[in-house]
Amino acid sequence: MSEALDANYEQAGYHFKQNLGLKPALLLVDFAKAYFKKDSPLFGGPLCETAREAAVELTNSARKNNVPVIFTEVLYRPGGLDGGAFYSKVPALSCFDQGRETQELCDGFDKRDTELMITKQYPSAFFGTSLSASLAFLKVDTLVIAGLTTSGCVRATCIDSISSGFITVIAEDACGDRAMEPHQANLFDMSAKYADLMKNHEVLDYFKSSKVT
Repeated sequence: MSEALDANYEQAGYHFKQNLGLKPALLLVDFAKAYFKKDSPLFGGPLCETAREAAVELTNSARKNNVPVIFTEVLYRPGGLDGGAFYSKVPALSCFDQGRETQELCDGFDKRDTELMITKQYPSAFFGTSLSASLAFLKVDTLVIAGLTTSGCVRATCIDSISSGFITVIAEDACGDRAMEPHQANLFDMSAKYADLMKNHEVLDYFKSSKVT
């Protein structure tokens, strides 16, 4: 970003740092095989692979420190009957039809029976799901978001997270997109208005500091 743009945003008070809460949760958005299979129309390439590796590290730390881990998946009835206008707009979403390998959780993650899977049909993990109620029940005050893709479901979830009253953190190393330009632009915008960006080592320190016994 240019110095002029940085100065413009600073003058407006954007990128203000939040006070993180005492009870975080880790939300893993849409780590599906569709983004990692080279013959998939949603193949994300190196940025998605880097995000996956970073997200696995965060998942291990969250479990070690008793931070709730929540997964999301996109799942449609075959043909997208429950996908509405979103499914019609993006034909590649057929990758998430029930029964397709590309819909499955990607390698590196082993969701435990004690961990929640939020099933969704639209970009935000909050829209039409029980996520907000589940976080409230767990008394979560801060949502750390990792996932795919930065410009799509991560951004949509980020906006709905702060709109739902949660302090919102984007684990930037653990988010990926199919190209650097939309990835960086959306990280910048989320940081300005909706969330704090944190590197993996910062999130790891945060999880350790908030350890629940």
